[in-house]
Amino acid sequence: MKRIMSVVMMSILVFALAACTATSDSGAEPEGGNKKEDGKVLYMNNRAEPTSFDPPIGFDSYSWQMLNNLMEGLTRLGQEHEPEAAIAEKWDVSEDGKVYTFHIREDAKWSNGDDVTAGDFEFAWKRLLNPETGSRAAFLGYFIEGGEEFNTGKGKAEDVKVKAVEDKTFEVTLKSPQAYFLSVIANPAFFPINEKVATENPKWFAEAKSFVGNGPFKLTEWKHNSNIVMERNDQYWDAKSVKLDKVNWAMVENTNTEYQMYQNGELDVSEIPADLSDQLLKDDSLDIKDQAGVYFYRLNLDQEPFQNVNIRKAFALAVDQDQIVNYVTKNKEEPAYGFVSKGFNDANGSDFRETSGDLVKTDVKQAKELLEKGMKEEGYDKLPQVTLTYSTDDTHKKIAEALQQMFKENLGVDVKLANMEWNVFQEEQKALKFQLSRSSFLADYADPINFLENFQTGHSMNRTAWSNEKYDQLIQQAKNEADEKKRFELMYEAEKLLFDEMPIIPIHFYNYVFLTNENVSGIVRHPVGYLELKWADKK
Repeated sequence: MKRIMSVVMMSILVFALAACTATSDSGAEPEGGNKKEDGKVLYMNNRAEPTSFDPPIGFDSYSWQMLNNLMEGLTRLGQEHEPEAAIAEKWDVSEDGKVYTFHIREDAKWSNGDDVTAGDFEFAWKRLLNPETGSRAAFLGYFIEGGEEFNTGKGKAEDVKVKAVEDKTFEVTLKSPQAYFLSVIANPAFFPINEKVATENPKWFAEAKSFVGNGPFKLTEWKHNSNIVMERNDQYWDAKSVKLDKVNWAMVENTNTEYQMYQNGELDVSEIPADLSDQLLKDDSLDIKDQAGVYFYRLNLDQEPFQNVNIRKAFALAVDQDQIVNYVTKNKEEPAYGFVSKGFNDANGSDFRETSGDLVKTDVKQAKELLEKGMKEEGYDKLPQVTLTYSTDDTHKKIAEALQQMFKENLGVDVKLANMEWNVFQEEQKALKFQLSRSSFLADYADPINFLENFQTGHSMNRTAWSNEKYDQLIQQAKNEADEKKRFELMYEAEKLLFDEMPIIPIHFYNYVFLTNENVSGIVRHPVGYLELKWADKK
């Protein structure tokens, strides 16, 4: 794991996600403007209202950014992006690598003063897997014995092998040894939930006054769709490491507005507007890192005309990824010609992306031929109207407009554009209501299987209606394969099959580009997308 993570020095790209409407009441107070707060106060922008602070439901960066600082799991990714002891001070592993026994810190407390117990973890993890919870993150728990069966209605909660042995001892049994297990459970989906609080108030997570966490900060103010304030949590077991007194989060969707707020001293961190990228990419305060994630489009096989593989391939080959990164986003991203990003080494020490190679490349001539072939196969004299839907955001809009132009110029197809607010968009996409829609994937843990498992039949992250029995078999074999060389061979084969069928169109791999106040230090952006403020400081 260490070998992989040392290569994958990446962070989450916030502008890849959609945003809600900005409000004039951002909650941030400019230096030299309104009242200046006492102590070390960091001003950040979350771009939109969190989807949810309920750990198994808030499965996106809008929620993760804050949840990772309000709560903590058994492990936490450290400053070097490796899983470290967190709420669990240590753990034992059985000889066969399948049973983990975690020993929870005696001084692990909830923000209301309650002890964090093994029962809180058992309650939370079974709730994650409970089909009634409806968590899109539930698949992450399928490596637990009985987890997939419970989540898919084929098993019971008592068959899930997670158990509070004692108040401070938590036992987990896996289906098979998993090298990345300790990294996976640092994911916010695996955070504990105070069982007593949740039982008394099932909506404990919905407001600041009722929220109970166990992380470096506590939630003290939440003006919905406006701003959020979190303060240093004196109940946190490692409170001495937390330097900030307060973090004030705005919710401003527009990158130009965000940048202006940064210029005015209202924010300590900002993305750079695409229109100013040439100028700002030379700024000494700019922070650029690669990141484990991909921006892409989903093709819905349940809606015409994308039931036809040749028409899907035609649309994919008509897209010029190089033009998009050079002339639209302009943030030095790498164009994506596959789905798994760089940074994952196989058993031979070779990078997965380089070994798997380019699986789709712009080819206008072939695109036209495939479109004509597909239309004949479907008996189309005229292609059915195609609508491209994206979530409201200035960058998403620019990319959508670029694709619209490419489809017109390269295929002679007029594509309509439609946009939608983020929370509605993700629900509609999940319900397969779009023909062609933008999307993004940001790795949940550091392994290529996390990218590829998304497109299994019926997977909550699939959202294309694509199903392939051979692909499903390859993913399951890879998940249970102990031999690393064989495991990567299975994943290479799976990615090739995915692009032979083309239910997606990759656009670019993510990087993280931010301007940061020179007085701010210690913000850690983890490879798999968690923003870390535990070690942040401000002069």
